[in-house]
Amino acid sequence: MFPQTYDTAAPEAAEKISRLSQDRGLTVAAAESLTGGTLAACLAAAPGSSDWFAGGVVSYQTRTKCEVLNLPEGQPVITEAAALAMCQGVAELMRCDAAVAVTGAGGPGPQEGHPAGTVWVAAQVGEHRRARLHHFPGDTGAILARTRQHALELLLTLMTTDNPEGTS
Repeated sequence: MFPQTYDTAAPEAAEKISRLSQDRGLTVAAAESLTGGTLAACLAAAPGSSDWFAGGVVSYQTRTKCEVLNLPEGQPVITEAAALAMCQGVAELMRCDAAVAVTGAGGPGPQEGHPAGTVWVAAQVGEHRRARLHHFPGDTGAILARTRQHALELLLTLMTTDNPEGTS
C-alpha cells in the first residue's frame, strides 16, 4: 500500500491520534494532495478509526481543491494559505473537530516553481490552526513518507497542547 520508504513514525502518530480522539470524543478528517490518499489510509488503519475518523478528500487537481475544499480560485496551491484552507474546508465538509491537510511538490519534478520536496502541512483542532513549511530531500517515496509523518505529528501536537502557540 505504501512506498518502501514508508517508516513506522506515521502509524505510531496515527495510533496516538486514535487514543486521544477516542478519549476526548473528537472526530478527525484529512485533506490531501501529493500523498494521494495514503494519509487518510494511515488514519483509517489506526485502532478504532471507525469511531473517530470521518474520512478524507484526495484533491489532486487544483479544480477539486477549489470546488470541494473552498480554496479560492486562482490561488497557488503550494502555500500556507492553501494548506490552511484545505484543512478548514475538510473540517467543515466532514463536520469534524480536527483536521489535517497536505499540499506540495512530491516530485520528481518541480510544481508551481517549487522544487520537489516543498511541502506545506496544516492541522487544526477546534479554532487552533497551524501550518508548517518543509523541504524534504529524497525521491518521491521518501518525500511522501516524510509528509505523512510530519502532518500527523503536527495534528498530534495540536491535540496535546492546551494553548497552542503560533496558532490563529
